[in-house]
Amino acid sequence: QVQLVESGGGLVQAGGSLRLSCAASGRTFSSYAMGWFRQAPGKEREFVAAIKWSGSSTYYADSVKGRFTISRDNTKNTVFLQMNSLKPEDTAVYYCASGRDLSRRALGYSSWGQGTQVTVSS
Repeated sequence: QVQLVESGGGLVQAGGSLRLSCAASGRTFSSYAMGWFRQAPGKEREFVAAIKWSGSSTYYADSVKGRFTISRDNTKNTVFLQMNSLKPEDTAVYYCASGRDLSRRALGYSSWGQGTQVTVSS
């Protein structure tokens, strides 16, 4: 089981940027696909972005495509989410997750972090 810890959330004005990090424990990090999901108050958890174990393939939700970039550093067991041109509707708790295969579905991930709050003010 991979243990995940997110960091980098905070309060930012609309149009600003944040970089989220997700540190993973365990020697098998490089064999897992990683995903970012988010959940706003009163809404279901939704897919944001995902990256293959090798970093060679990525998926993005249409709502963040062109603004967010997912990347990973397997030497540091860390996955990143660079968020630019933030909008108030990006406000949510952001979770990272690990799974065997690249997927847009939450059910495709078996380990989850505790989440980090991102708040974008207008």
